[in-house]
Amino acid sequence: MTVKRSSAAGVCWTLLMGCVFAAHAVTFEVTDGNSTCIKADLNISFSITYNTTNGTSAARFVLPSTAAVGEGSSCGGAGVPPELLVSFSTGHTLTLLFSRDTHLYRVSNISLQYNLSDTSTFPQSSSRGLLTAVRNVTEIWARLNSTYRCVSPSSFSLSPEVNLTFSDVHMEAYMSGANLSTDESVCSADQTVTTAAPTQSPRTTSAPSPTPLPAPLQGNYTLTDHNGTACLLALMGLQLNITHRSRALNQMVSEVVNLQPNRTTASGSCGVTVATLVLTEDLTNLTFTFTLNSTTQKYSLSAVNVSALWPDMTDRFEEGNVSLNFLQCSVGRSYMCSAEQTLSIVPSFSINTFRLQLQPFNVTAGRFSAVEECRVDQENMLIPIIVGVALAGLVLIVLIAYLIGRKRTHAGYQTI
Repeated sequence: MTVKRSSAAGVCWTLLMGCVFAAHAVTFEVTDGNSTCIKADLNISFSITYNTTNGTSAARFVLPSTAAVGEGSSCGGAGVPPELLVSFSTGHTLTLLFSRDTHLYRVSNISLQYNLSDTSTFPQSSSRGLLTAVRNVTEIWARLNSTYRCVSPSSFSLSPEVNLTFSDVHMEAYMSGANLSTDESVCSADQTVTTAAPTQSPRTTSAPSPTPLPAPLQGNYTLTDHNGTACLLALMGLQLNITHRSRALNQMVSEVVNLQPNRTTASGSCGVTVATLVLTEDLTNLTFTFTLNSTTQKYSLSAVNVSALWPDMTDRFEEGNVSLNFLQCSVGRSYMCSAEQTLSIVPSFSINTFRLQLQPFNVTAGRFSAVEECRVDQENMLIPIIVGVALAGLVLIVLIAYLIGRKRTHAGYQTI
């Protein structure tokens, strides 16, 4: 086991307890022989309330640059999970316990053992000896073979007395190489903008108003049948709007997240009259159901279901609507809408679509059929045409007025 240390400029994080300076970033490595299994750049601020001879006091400090990988750190194996123990100062130990499944790894448990006998950290403490605070964690997770990155401050309450704030974290477990992966799993706080949902009076209602994010990247999703032939095509950028209870704020908030195409897998099924597209990104599952009406020879998006567990959610968010009639299009054609659209699924969940083109039925040769544009795109095309016709008409009126005026001027003179 080895430890490397590196310094960073002092940063002041404003927390509930005041301003805490995280002056040092420390890099920890857990190894097994010549192989590295855990590597972590950690910047941590601590706030611990303890009893003194005169009442209570709060110890506020940062992870020192002298912190080192502690005895008991392990790469795991044979049913034993990897574990990083960080020892610092006089008898203090921070432990991160990891777990994994087929796609993700996570910090499943954080514990802090702190020594009240350390009088430099806990002056005038009325107690002595070691105390331990523990928390099971769901917020810190990443895709396997990727680096967890979270620059934003993330606070964790291990007990009523013990609070930790992580910032500028780069970490990977179950590593396949000696260096952190260049592929990053970015925490929700770094990639979303969250705003508190407005308070509603008994007589009025208003929708949450999240701060807009940049437009999402366009994903390319294709389903194939049992012969390997493309049967559903979809090009689209997706932005999810979910109103849920915030773990950090303990109130309802509206959170906006862009679906990342490079981290999203597509699955589903193609049928004669029903097709399903399932998009999965980490702990977010989005299911689109398309239905073909054989009488009208039109298809539409008839149902949407979502299941999401984002870091700031208190519980898994699950909602859906099976009575929709969006994105109507004629059979044998592809539906296109380049403009941004908002699909309101339920009051607490909506989807913004960008640069969308899809065809869930009658795909030929793996390519989109002739386009049927949405009304917004049609109107956007009509506007410049109308403006052009109006300008041409104005030019014509000016020209006619000029010719009439010129003729009258000549009529006012007689030839001698």
